[in-house]
Amino acid sequence: MIIGIDGNEANVNKRVGVSVYTYELLKYFQKSASKDVQFIIYLRNNPGLSLQDDTGSSMPEESQYFIYRIVKGPLWSQIFVPIDLYLNRKIDVFFSPAHYTPRFCPVPVVVTIHDLAYEYYPEEFLKEDLYKLKIWTGHAVKQAKKIIAVSNNTKKDIVKFYHVPEEMIKVIYNGYQQKSKILISKSQINTKYQILNTKYLLYVGTIQPRKNLLTLIETFHLLLQDKPDFKLVIAGKKGWMYEEIYQKVKDLKLTDKIIFTGYINASELSYLYQNASIYILPSLYEGFGIPLLEAMSNNCPIVAANISSLPEIGANACLYFDPNDKMDLKSKIHMILDDEKLRGDLINKGKARVKEFSWEKCGKETLNILRNVSSFRFQA
Repeated sequence: MIIGIDGNEANVNKRVGVSVYTYELLKYFQKSASKDVQFIIYLRNNPGLSLQDDTGSSMPEESQYFIYRIVKGPLWSQIFVPIDLYLNRKIDVFFSPAHYTPRFCPVPVVVTIHDLAYEYYPEEFLKEDLYKLKIWTGHAVKQAKKIIAVSNNTKKDIVKFYHVPEEMIKVIYNGYQQKSKILISKSQINTKYQILNTKYLLYVGTIQPRKNLLTLIETFHLLLQDKPDFKLVIAGKKGWMYEEIYQKVKDLKLTDKIIFTGYINASELSYLYQNASIYILPSLYEGFGIPLLEAMSNNCPIVAANISSLPEIGANACLYFDPNDKMDLKSKIHMILDDEKLRGDLINKGKARVKEFSWEKCGKETLNILRNVSSFRFQA
């Protein structure tokens, strides 16, 4: 059998979120490729085999049974890939790791849906992005022979908004693998971010409204009345509609207390987790929440919003708060800062929890789905 895959999300520098998911699956598939199970990875551009991210991870190399196919053209998934799939009928099943599938496809389709935040917070998306997410995702879930959801929460939302039968959806959790630690000195970090010998709270993620950073910033402003020696480090690249978040920091006169790092490499990120007093994830919605696992693996206690998939993924290894209640968040922060036993318990529970997630398991379960769908085609 031959499996076709949309590999575009992985073919980027500075992988985060869905790009990491797609890349890790491609690595697993490349290792699993054989005469019996072959892969064709469809891309818009040549694979960045020489362009590595900060972990030294380039795109998986081609082999006899794992090859790249470059298809050029605009509206890639809507026009040019469908045409190529029909004209060159080489595959038995097509897998899209991120919401959008070919408009037409001569073989069964499997798609992964990561989250449906746009259904809950449409006002926080650009109009063009919102249109694609709503219309193209709607097409994908109706076209797919099987849907992969990254959490039970996402599965519930797919059923709610797209009226898909539950048996059509398989929950497969994202994996996690502790990155090889790259030595970095405190002086390097301090030169860049000015946090040497500083107590700080940490947020890691994209800077956009859905992440609820206004609540975090306002809570931090209140916290400074009791903990004036703390700073807040916000690590992540700018997303859409980020301007209000930066403006809030200026309005509250916190520019000397809140540090925006921008996109941060793996070694620096590990350092920030390991030296933070608390990692805080205040999001209004998350399909999975990989930063929870990153914090756990780096022995950083967590306060997370008690919403969407976060309690499902964090389980008993986090303290949870109402994301619409600044005083609740402030209270949970105080609980960890003022109670060393609680802090130690959360760290130990996090160490145990993170072991339950692996990319090997995610890849194996995903490949099983693809093989079963392909077998369905052969029987039809």
